[in-house]
Amino acid sequence: GAFAQAESESTSSRGPWGKRQAMKSGHVAMQYKQLLGYEKGPDGKPRIVPEQAETVRFIYQRYLAGDTLRAIKSKLEAQGALNAIGKQEWTIKNLLSILSNEKYCGDALLQKTFIQDCISKKVIPNTGQLPKYLIQNHHEGIVSRETFDAVQLEMARRNAKAGATRKST
Repeated sequence: GAFAQAESESTSSRGPWGKRQAMKSGHVAMQYKQLLGYEKGPDGKPRIVPEQAETVRFIYQRYLAGDTLRAIKSKLEAQGALNAIGKQEWTIKNLLSILSNEKYCGDALLQKTFIQDCISKKVIPNTGQLPKYLIQNHHEGIVSRETFDAVQLEMARRNAKAGATRKST
């Protein structure tokens, strides 16, 4: 059993090693099924889907205008806007993912998560255990870098404010 496990671990380590080498060289594998606003173009590079891109821009604009995530969710559902999987139901998690994903300004941050081990196959967030690779200007952004950065600052401000009110009560 121990030999079989050692062989399994050895085989499993070769896949991630190859992926890390590809990341180092700037190769980005995008998950289009979960990424609203982009599709794989004929050249293999990300291509913007205009109708979906408008939805993404709407989310960013409303957030910067001061709308809460619940208010944005209600507006999207009232408009009948479709999410990445083609449904009209939106979640707060959906919206947070769109607002915090650097791919929408044209960058790609690689190795945000990794698989802990070959036995459990548990995916965990990379909080410094492995290097992350940022590829700037990888593809055309749906929102400007300034808009993306402004949303990140606003999210931090709202989180800090929410944390302060939680601690004071």
